[in-house]
Amino acid sequence: MGPKWVPKRSTLYGCRKAKEMERIMKSSASRTLSRRGFLRNTAAIAVGAAVAPYVITSGALGKDGVPAASERVALGHIGVGGQGSGLLNNFLGLKDCQSIAVADAFTDRRNRAAEMIDARAGSKVCKPYRDFRDLLARADIDGVVVATPDHWHVPILIAAAKAGKDMYVEKPLGLCLDWDLKARAAVKQYGCIFQYGTQQRSSGHCRLGCEMVHNGLIGDLKSIEVHAPAGAAGGSTTAIAVPEGFDYDLWLGPAPVSPYTKDRCTNAGSWYVYDNSIGFLAGWGAHPLDIAVWPLKPDQAVPVEYEGTGVIPTEGLFNTVTTWNIRGKYASGVEFIFKDGGDLTIFTGAKGSIRVSRGGLTSNPESIIKTRLGPDAKRLPASTNHGQNFIDAIKTRTQPVSNIDDAVRSDTISHLSDIAIRTGRKIKWDWQKEIIVGDEQAGRMTRRALRAPWRL
Repeated sequence: MGPKWVPKRSTLYGCRKAKEMERIMKSSASRTLSRRGFLRNTAAIAVGAAVAPYVITSGALGKDGVPAASERVALGHIGVGGQGSGLLNNFLGLKDCQSIAVADAFTDRRNRAAEMIDARAGSKVCKPYRDFRDLLARADIDGVVVATPDHWHVPILIAAAKAGKDMYVEKPLGLCLDWDLKARAAVKQYGCIFQYGTQQRSSGHCRLGCEMVHNGLIGDLKSIEVHAPAGAAGGSTTAIAVPEGFDYDLWLGPAPVSPYTKDRCTNAGSWYVYDNSIGFLAGWGAHPLDIAVWPLKPDQAVPVEYEGTGVIPTEGLFNTVTTWNIRGKYASGVEFIFKDGGDLTIFTGAKGSIRVSRGGLTSNPESIIKTRLGPDAKRLPASTNHGQNFIDAIKTRTQPVSNIDDAVRSDTISHLSDIAIRTGRKIKWDWQKEIIVGDEQAGRMTRRALRAPWRL
């Protein structure tokens, strides 16, 4: 267990802007300390020292058992559209955190979210921002919840890490493999708590199914088959005026400049335009692929070969892969299959199979899932609420259930599948060096440039 969590106190900081805090961090004894680590030093709490878990004393409790505001984790929410609002509502239901800021390029969205927070608090506690950088500059924010379009996940993640914030980041992770690796490096360099938005890890039946695979109840593993919903074609390419109250340039951010259309900044536009995502290969595939990764050893979790076909629309705005059929293999020789259609993960072994989906857990034969795991069984991290698990991890400085390493692993599978489809060739992956082997063109597809002045 790491050092005890200490709530941020703005009076302990000599600055209010992230740039100034970064200067202070760099001049400290350890350049890898987070802002929270810097705070611990000022409070004379040694980083890495063994301390007791965070405990709320009765004297610190507020009304109705809710901790006093000074003892709650302070959150900022970046992106408060459909998914972001859903996450916000979940965090508002937790007693030991307090949402105090929101940022969104849509004026109506950020104002609506701020009003919702204030109504729940019974007073004006939330400040809305157009630009997420102003939110990150606040010294009193402990963690951020990132639910923007896909192309913003990693740039904001890295900016948040540099600002010393812990983070809950929606899936998928990066717009390309290079961004994924840089995101992982930033989380580790700055000592951030990272929770990935693969909420099925906080579902008991999903964990149980993976534990059964992990403990060999289906025998030696033969294949893993993953299914995710198909994407979509279409979308208007007709340029129209940008609506009032929407900062389209900020919404685009690091993505190439492109005309605004009625479909571009909708959910579908965020999901199916290649400048902003790689489609449901990752956008939805992240969920069942994450389940595929979870019970495997790290050195066996990512397939090393990929080949297959997929359909990419040639007309309309949407141009990510819509349907696909990928086959490959792991270094162990286990077969890998990734198809559109459905939403589940199937583990097949010498003694039977287990099917894990958000809707339930089944096995063939049925006796497998009726088997009780013994007291000596190997267990996976347990969580019953993804948001609460994130808050608990912040307080105890421990790994949450959906960590950055597994986020990169599942995202890697999505990107390599996309590259195999777009090149039409077999892709070979060196999991140790994390590079594509023997294909320069495919290797270049693991990187994407950012539109100036944005950078990672």
